[in-house]
Amino acid sequence: MASRTVEEDCRNPQQLSPETPKLETTCIACGRDNPNGLQLRFSITDDGVAVAPWVPRKGWEGFENVIHGGVVTTVLDESMAKAIVATNDQGLTVEMKVRFRHSVHPGENLNVRGWIVQRQRRLVRAEASLSDRDGTERAHAWATFMVLPGVHPHHAF
Repeated sequence: MASRTVEEDCRNPQQLSPETPKLETTCIACGRDNPNGLQLRFSITDDGVAVAPWVPRKGWEGFENVIHGGVVTTVLDESMAKAIVATNDQGLTVEMKVRFRHSVHPGENLNVRGWIVQRQRRLVRAEASLSDRDGTERAHAWATFMVLPGVHPHHAF
């Protein structure tokens, strides 16, 4: 099988068929019917910021009582993607950088926020922040997404 670049995939995006489960039910980050998922429920502020509360569960640790960095990264990525979805676009993450500032523990009440920083043609730059209830930032992310031409989100918040 020949490998393709993200740009090639974006020129010929696959559309979901009626038989394909919608992402709102199967998505690992926000799937309502995914019992193993993160169960994120986003809303959009008036200024376009995607926000969601999040309580990490036991079983997602990388070390004892510390949530795995990949799980934290997924939460940050999803918040930025939702900020893009709020503009009626859908995009693929093409590059992402995460700074872990403080550890995240099971059972904590956290908030994640994602927002768009810049748009250039089909590239969108976004940022996200995961904070505790006191406002202490636990992790921050910067990412570039490629907007899929002619593809609109298949799911809502």
